[in-house]
Amino acid sequence: MKRLFFVLIGLVFMAMSCHHRTDSNAKNTTEVHESNNPLDVAFGDPFIVYDDESDTYYMYGTGGVPNGFRAYSSKDLKNWEERGQVYSSDQEKAWGTKDFWAPEVYKRNGKYYLFYSAHWKNNPNNELENYKIGVAVADSPLGPFEDMTGAPLFDPGYPIIDANVYFAEDGKLYLYYSRCCYKHAVESEIATWAREKKMFDEIEESWIYGVELAADFSTVIGEPVLLLRPPVSMDDQQAEWESRSVTSGEVNRRWTEGSFLFKHGDTYYMMYSANFFGGQHYAVGYATASTPLGPFQKSAANPILQKNTDSGGVVSGTGHNSLLKDRDGKVWCVYHGRTNKTGDDRLVFLDELQIEENGELKVNGPTVKMD
Repeated sequence: MKRLFFVLIGLVFMAMSCHHRTDSNAKNTTEVHESNNPLDVAFGDPFIVYDDESDTYYMYGTGGVPNGFRAYSSKDLKNWEERGQVYSSDQEKAWGTKDFWAPEVYKRNGKYYLFYSAHWKNNPNNELENYKIGVAVADSPLGPFEDMTGAPLFDPGYPIIDANVYFAEDGKLYLYYSRCCYKHAVESEIATWAREKKMFDEIEESWIYGVELAADFSTVIGEPVLLLRPPVSMDDQQAEWESRSVTSGEVNRRWTEGSFLFKHGDTYYMMYSANFFGGQHYAVGYATASTPLGPFQKSAANPILQKNTDSGGVVSGTGHNSLLKDRDGKVWCVYHGRTNKTGDDRLVFLDELQIEENGELKVNGPTVKMD
């Protein structure tokens, strides 16, 4: 009965999803014609910071250099100039050896701080995924960024990626991150379904945690709190879209990653990505809470950003977003995606984020520039 229900709910969600995308494309004709997407920047996990001193936008992301990060700059969010490598693991305090991912840069007290993920060289058990989070500092948004301590920020006892920092109104800082799927097999009705279908023997999952961060970025305070994870039950409203990488036979993992926290009114919004970052089903949802560490409730409107290839579009693999408020106060959802024309490279997209009167989030995308 559960299997039949899962099939039925999947069909319903797919039909609703296609209807939503069709309506969205029809309503946003202006945005489509004005779109500059995708940008000519081959980044995954893009992050943009606006520097008021130079009145310039700086973009960072995964890719572009083998062991570090590079940056781009822009005055108008449309034309981007490549500015070279801003962080390299070829430095005395470097602790990472490979897989430098998901950089985010924050300005604080005149300094620029780069949070990132990498594979830790301290690996006595020779783990395939030994990822941790580090912090590097520079005097300029273009670096060079130097690691603060020569070691990861902290070690929770499992591999972690995708750091995001929230600066609370009371002065406290919070770090959000994703526990990797690696060696994290989780029992659920989805896992049981996959075994019965003889698709996968086990399903590994990544979960999002939050923890207070020291004011000087030197360590974390207290124990991490589990905030978001994939649905356990097939009856869960989020089960269909968050399980597509499994149900399509793509891979035996379910991700909850790429979190980004912001506050609007009295509500904390956590945007996050689900499914395989390298596949077509990568998509964005969000959850809300009344405190920075939850508990969080996922939105019934999820996913709010996903592929549009099922409705005649050309974009897929939309995910790992951040937000940018530009100099005019407009809020942009910054994310990576792929198109049928550009192939497998992850490219940067910017589409407007709107908060509806009922508090729901809406991304006006994915859009692409017209030929």
